[in-house]
Amino acid sequence: MASNPIVNMFKVKEIRDRLLFTFLILAVFRLGSVLTVPGIDANVLFEYFKDLAAQNKNAFASYMDFFVGGAFSNFSILMLGVMPYISMQIIMQLAVIIFPSLKRISQEDGGQRKIAQYTRTGTIVVCIIQAWSMSVYANSIPGCIVIDNRVLFRILFILTVTTGSMVTVWLGNQITARGIGNGISVMIFAGIVARLPNAIVELYQKVKAKEIQLVFVILVIIMFVAIIALVIYEESGQRKIPVHYAKRVVGRKMYGGQSTYIPFKVNPSNVIPLIFASSILTLPITLASTLAQGQNSAKWINSVSRVLTPNGIWYNILLVLLIIFFAYFYTQVTLNPTEIAKNIRENGGSIPGVRTDKTEEYLTKILNRLILPGSLFLALIAIVPTLIQLWFGFPQSISQLMGGTSLIIMIGVDLDTMSQVEALLKMHHHDGLTKKGKIRSRSL
Repeated sequence: MASNPIVNMFKVKEIRDRLLFTFLILAVFRLGSVLTVPGIDANVLFEYFKDLAAQNKNAFASYMDFFVGGAFSNFSILMLGVMPYISMQIIMQLAVIIFPSLKRISQEDGGQRKIAQYTRTGTIVVCIIQAWSMSVYANSIPGCIVIDNRVLFRILFILTVTTGSMVTVWLGNQITARGIGNGISVMIFAGIVARLPNAIVELYQKVKAKEIQLVFVILVIIMFVAIIALVIYEESGQRKIPVHYAKRVVGRKMYGGQSTYIPFKVNPSNVIPLIFASSILTLPITLASTLAQGQNSAKWINSVSRVLTPNGIWYNILLVLLIIFFAYFYTQVTLNPTEIAKNIRENGGSIPGVRTDKTEEYLTKILNRLILPGSLFLALIAIVPTLIQLWFGFPQSISQLMGGTSLIIMIGVDLDTMSQVEALLKMHHHDGLTKKGKIRSRSL
């Protein structure tokens, strides 16, 4: 029993404290997900979404619940989750590339701290916009609002939801600093996993009522297991670029002369393109869907709302295109071939069979060959929930957990967390979580 890695995790004080702190933060996050915003009748809200689910018209609600574990359907104080923060991070990364002044700030001493501050300020703006649109949505639900003064309600709603979203980001940062893993990713992971029990119960009820054939369920489960295996296999795949460093003398010491390699993953950007694409689509979907609820809504708003239906063809086309774009964009930001080639040359290195002045061109060609199949793989996984809905008639709340963004995030965050726990175990002279080999992190 002493060699059991699970037991060792709780024997080591540092790991035990980090795990317990992470569980505590996640418990607070789940508690906040069921606390309804003041001024809203929770019973009316429950009946409203129950009727939508019965009529199979809750595609928008299911999509908004995707990353927040049902917090949207509860109209909770944490209903926006961390998605506004992620959206603002994307905007800031694009802005740093587009605007030279921001790029100079990011490269200065303490510049990253300023960029982080700009990101947090921008997040508040995004939260206010989304919170306002959610207040419009709440106003369209008969009997939902119990405060007669609508202006007072909207101010209270926007302040509460915006504060809740920023608190969620702060909780995620606390997990990063004092817990296990990347906190923002863990918060998204917790929201997705929280939906599993209800999805399983709903699936059982539909099979029992013979609304879904048992054969289809078995077939989808087999597909689910196969997709998990493919995702794990793809996440661990690498292309190793050999690099040889020549010997050099500095003072009285000789350096270099060794051979190493640069590990390029088959999917260098991991799950980031999926999260970026989903979060970018969240804002227009929220605005279009909520504004379309109004009685005096314009025809073009209703058209945009229909086009951006989460299980519709145009939404999935946009999702695929954004995934491919962000796969290339994020890889160029994090694995810049120009910078890598410059570092290799400055340290006296070279790639066997490649001229020194052609190093950048060679690395760019390798990355492009890796990014395209990797991004297409992510795009295929992303549209699996829609295919399951169309082919087998599964509800959206269930099909979303059978593939797509949720599955890749769950697997990726799990690999990250296991990798960090294993590193801490080995640092304290314990065996890792696996008997053979090493768990590879996605480095999300």
